[in-house]
Amino acid sequence: MTSVQSASFWQHSQSYLDDEILIKKLLLSHDPDRRRLNSEMLLSAVENILFHATASEELVSDKPVNANFKSNISNIELIESPEPLMHTIYKIAHEMLCKSPGKEDLHTRTMASFDLLGSHRWGAKAALALAAFAISYGEFSLLMQLRPHIPLAVSIANFKQIPSNMSMLKPQVKALRSLSKTMVDLTKCIIEFEALPLVHVGPDMEDLAVMKPKIYVTAYWIIRSTLVCSSQIKSLKAMKPEQVHAKHFKLNNSANFSYFSRYSNITIAAWELLSLDNRLSSIYSHLRPQVDAFRRQTEAKMHQKLLSLFKKSHIDNQNVLQMLFALKDDLPLKDCSTQEKLGVSALKSKVVLLLISKPDLLPFEQLFFLVNQTYDHPHNDRIEGSYAIIWVPISFYEAWTDAEQKLFDFISNSMPCYLVRQPWSLNSAVVNFMKQEWNYGGEAIMVVLDSEGMITNLNALDMVFIWGSKAYPFSLSRENELWDGEQWKMQLITNEIHPILTQWVEEGRNICIYGSENLDWIREFNAKMKDIKDAGMQHEMIYVGKKNPGEHTKEILSIMNREIYSNLLSFTKIQLFWLRLESMRRSKSRLGNNASTDNVVAQVSALLDNNNDNGWAVYGKGLSTDIVRVEGDEIFRCLNLFRQWGENVGRLEFIDALRTVLEPPLVDGPCNHTQVVPYSEGLVQGNMVCQNCKLLMKKFTIYE
Repeated sequence: MTSVQSASFWQHSQSYLDDEILIKKLLLSHDPDRRRLNSEMLLSAVENILFHATASEELVSDKPVNANFKSNISNIELIESPEPLMHTIYKIAHEMLCKSPGKEDLHTRTMASFDLLGSHRWGAKAALALAAFAISYGEFSLLMQLRPHIPLAVSIANFKQIPSNMSMLKPQVKALRSLSKTMVDLTKCIIEFEALPLVHVGPDMEDLAVMKPKIYVTAYWIIRSTLVCSSQIKSLKAMKPEQVHAKHFKLNNSANFSYFSRYSNITIAAWELLSLDNRLSSIYSHLRPQVDAFRRQTEAKMHQKLLSLFKKSHIDNQNVLQMLFALKDDLPLKDCSTQEKLGVSALKSKVVLLLISKPDLLPFEQLFFLVNQTYDHPHNDRIEGSYAIIWVPISFYEAWTDAEQKLFDFISNSMPCYLVRQPWSLNSAVVNFMKQEWNYGGEAIMVVLDSEGMITNLNALDMVFIWGSKAYPFSLSRENELWDGEQWKMQLITNEIHPILTQWVEEGRNICIYGSENLDWIREFNAKMKDIKDAGMQHEMIYVGKKNPGEHTKEILSIMNREIYSNLLSFTKIQLFWLRLESMRRSKSRLGNNASTDNVVAQVSALLDNNNDNGWAVYGKGLSTDIVRVEGDEIFRCLNLFRQWGENVGRLEFIDALRTVLEPPLVDGPCNHTQVVPYSEGLVQGNMVCQNCKLLMKKFTIYE
């Protein structure tokens, strides 16, 4: 072995032994309790402070600084702690700034900080130390940035005797900025590693045994670096004006030699920071790939575990919900109506509807209708407490943006359901599982878990829009069952859109639903229908515009309210009408039905796909399945012949009388068609029209 190799081996061995001793001391100080800090959010707040404080190479800059504020310090939680978060940070800052660096060596001061942070996890230790440094540095930088513009800042700076020109400190500030970024990046590594659900996936114990000491040593060097940075900030505050004004000097002048010494001190300070930055950058270059490798392995194992979990039967839903939401937090949910934090135990024995969406949730009208169809639905009183909706927002981007978080905070305060309190903290493997296995691609879906945690429907949102709480327990089998009992009638078309409309259906009134965006057609149609009503044939008129109603529909509603009559449905209600029709078609399509085999799909598609500017109308009565749909000029042809078919209204129902014009007889001569109809309440007084000759049928009673 050469002398160089021998020296290198000895240095490596010595470094290893030093780290072994250091790790033992660090573990002696490490005594975590049940307190939990949202380190990720705290680090985001720290990162914002450091970004603004070091946004320019000079301490004073007139340039505006743009940055997204990712978190609010008031929203950062420190759970089960005997003291508030800021008290902890101030204690660390006191340790950094108020103790004289000369009395104790840097290592001793670093270990004292670890003693102070002994109750926290490793990532929290680093984040808290960075927070203490960031506050000190941020306050100093803020004062220097405001000094040229605000008299108060000038007064405070003068009172503290802080020099006005610090251009000589440019190398030191540049080194400080670089080191700050490296410390933040390393802290992210530690937090990401500790957030991995290693306990749930069974990690490779040998790899874990190698990785953990690296985390401990990394935390040590981060906190040690914050102490150095804080000491330098303290020195900057104490610097006298004459120490920063020297620009030129001569070595043969004793007075200028003093300036040279001070200038050298600034250079030495910058080199100290750069040396630390090089060391931490080296650690980062090794640690980052290792953390990423652990994350990929953990996510793959987590995905397989979730797949296996949903294939097994369980006694309740707790294991499933724990894996989805409670890997990092024992109280991952919030009841928006009470603002109470909840654990997954609050959902035990309930059917759980996971409303997965982007942070903006749903368009207003859909959100309004969702609440109306669930919590405000009349049927909900019968099943209240049997199910729960949980909103699970997922960012459109890899990481939550400030705008998304603000939108989530706004919506979460007005929702009546449960939600994930901190959706940005959801495990990435869980989010990827929802995207891959549940086909979440950005459009809102509602995945249903029964009381045992089994998936019973991958998207129940449409059936909720169609039937509301009547769809309980919202399973795929229940969706089939509901459709088996449905027929194309006014009750299905208008269900729960408006209480008065529901009442009209139950009372058996004649109802005409019509749509168009041609104002002339609307005026003429309403005039002819008014003539029919004046002739004694009562009916209710409902205008619904056309699919995807917009500003033009609003204008038509405004004109109608002034010229013709006040339409029962508002613009929002019209949007809901079309939303339900779209939900019907999607629901039927998922169950394998199409327009050629299913009458409901055919009728719904005819309305949704109608592009006729001349309008359309659907006539029906109460709960009857006898529905007539008329389009374009055919409507006016029928209405112009009212005197012909109107004579039949006294003997026939309105719809049957209208059919005599729309559907000509299938036979020219005498008709011998017979139809046996099972007895039902009220049928004795009713009439029936022959489907062949379109004339009133004679009625006979058969006894069996």
